[in-house]
Amino acid sequence: MSTTTPINSRERLTVAEVCADLRVARSTFYEWRVKGIGPRCIKLPNGELRVRRTELELWLDSRQEEAA
Repeated sequence: MSTTTPINSRERLTVAEVCADLRVARSTFYEWRVKGIGPRCIKLPNGELRVRRTELELWLDSRQEEAA
């Protein structure tokens, strides 16, 4: 029996999980952060970042384009 949790059911995602989910390079994620256009993150005391699944979904929804 597997003890891993599917990414889509995890509340807080690592940068690697977000990048894998969005199919972007880690450098792209950090570039978005520098430009202030990436999803909101939680910075842990050890310096690592986490992204709430709900924040990622809200961020994606805000970028949805209307059909032309």
